[in-house]
Amino acid sequence: MNDLTTRDAATPERIGTTLHGEILSGLRDHVVQGDLPDGARISERELCERFGVSRTPLREALKVLASEGLIELLPNRGARVKALTPDEIGELFDLMGGLEALAGRLACERITPAAFDAIEQAHREMYTFYLRGDRQGYFACNQQIHEAILAAAGNGALSSAARTLLGRLRRVRFTANIDEQGERWREAVREHELILDALRRRAGGELADLLFAHLRSTKDAILRNLAPD
Repeated sequence: MNDLTTRDAATPERIGTTLHGEILSGLRDHVVQGDLPDGARISERELCERFGVSRTPLREALKVLASEGLIELLPNRGARVKALTPDEIGELFDLMGGLEALAGRLACERITPAAFDAIEQAHREMYTFYLRGDRQGYFACNQQIHEAILAAAGNGALSSAARTLLGRLRRVRFTANIDEQGERWREAVREHELILDALRRRAGGELADLLFAHLRSTKDAILRNLAPD
């Protein structure tokens, strides 16, 4: 009786948490990977219909995306996709490169065999998506790898700082590998192979340099895509 009561009482909370996470994940993918231009207005009505939810949970998810720097909340006017200037993108990527370089050094000292195996598996899946030309699948695995290296560093302050930047850069980072010839995409895959190899050998200094250079190359690709024809 008591066990059943306990389970039933916890059920609404679990359902609410799961629903919030699903809405947030779907909304984030819509903003990051959808065809929404910078500055585009976000229609709450359309999103409520898309995700089958009321305005209250949707607005809570929008607040999270605003805190991540993906959107802007406009007083009495809803929300719009946040645009970063080229200078802001450059500064944020340089800072992110420094944080990931430090994470690489620490990860080489602290990573467990199980954590490395998970990163290696994510790399294999990412490469499969690359061969299929699936940019969304590739991007998801790519982010998983970068976040796993940050986690393997075992430094909470570093992870917290990086998480904020990752949110702000998530949208522009997705565009880095979008070019007609796919040259940058091929380069990025090769860079990830070198990153994995350095991590496997626990070569901290080498991995730090590779991660910083990888972020710098990503930044350059994004800025090229933003430049006027």
